[in-house]
Amino acid sequence: MMATKKAAATANKTAAKKVPAKKSGSTRKYSPAAGKSVETEMKAMKKGQLKSGGSGKKVTNPKQAIAIGLSEARKAGKKVPPTPKKKS
Repeated sequence: MMATKKAAATANKTAAKKVPAKKSGSTRKYSPAAGKSVETEMKAMKKGQLKSGGSGKKVTNPKQAIAIGLSEARKAGKKVPPTPKKKS
């Protein structure tokens, strides 16, 4: 019995491969300040105080709240990638 447990344990150790870490030197896509603006917009949405700019209706979709937060961060000059272009 002991021999089979040891054999199984060593088989599991050899089967598991270590994946090398990425060394691409990736940087942050969004600045911490941009994250703060998204966070404040999400809190406003949860309180029911966030309104959309166009129609002035209450925002209930979290994705829309994130979009509003990122838009405000872009306007303030924070580090945020440009808006994705729609494919025609």
